[in-house]
Amino acid sequence: MARMRCRWPNSFLRWQDWSVQLERHSAVSGKFRRSINNATEPTLALRLTALSQWHVHQGFPDPASTSTVRKTMTGIARTHGRPKKKARALPIEDLERIVARLVNTGTLKAARDNALLQIGFFGGLRRSELVAIEVGHVGWTPEGIEIILPRSKTDQLGEGIIKAIPYSDGPCCPATALRSWLDAAGIMAGPVFRSISKWGAVANAALGVGSVNTILEDCATLVKLDYVPDLSSHSLRRGMATSAHRAGADFRDIKKQGGWRHDGTVQGYIEEASRFEENAAGSLLRTRVKPA
Repeated sequence: MARMRCRWPNSFLRWQDWSVQLERHSAVSGKFRRSINNATEPTLALRLTALSQWHVHQGFPDPASTSTVRKTMTGIARTHGRPKKKARALPIEDLERIVARLVNTGTLKAARDNALLQIGFFGGLRRSELVAIEVGHVGWTPEGIEIILPRSKTDQLGEGIIKAIPYSDGPCCPATALRSWLDAAGIMAGPVFRSISKWGAVANAALGVGSVNTILEDCATLVKLDYVPDLSSHSLRRGMATSAHRAGADFRDIKKQGGWRHDGTVQGYIEEASRFEENAAGSLLRTRVKPA
């Protein structure tokens, strides 16, 4: 949401360039829409949101809320709408391949990347939450680690959200990977995940949010995954949800771990994970036997 707000001023300037007098009328919005007809439907929606918010905050009637504008946007979506490109889920099996490779690499960078990917995956964390973790946010218990998120997309008031990640004896253990990274980097306080220079010096500042995508892509390339272009930081959260469902996790527990607000989002991930399990065609095919 914050990233979207950052783009509002630019969207509003486009409107301002087109209509200096800011006529507050839906017809003007329609003309504005036609003047930028090369923009995609999501871009138009973003610009209309910027226009709407500006008028609302100034105490003016919202020109984007009229039936004419809504019908126009619906028509655009029907005519020019395209499927949204979604990040592909990283299944736990492929995460385990990455982890095994990083552990064998044995470098400081590999230790950081291993901890970052495992914490991001099993914590169901957004990239902004992941890079904002500080040493003081992590609690160590006999069962695993508890990470306090001071602020999150679904916690705008800063009440704090706790993510619990248990210990594991399997191929992945986020808590162990995190401990190994902190010890190797000598980090006692401040940001957990930091950049590393080519000489092996660990920075004092936290990684930028864009670094999470780069790290995941580099690690996926390292083990030769064939869908690297479809990966993003969101692949970690999607991968946790789909892999957890396949492992028998409860809907409520998946939603809680990922911090999703809407049931529909989680249901979409579950349906993605069970496309071939709950499949009418599969039921038919399994009953058929080739003639002898």
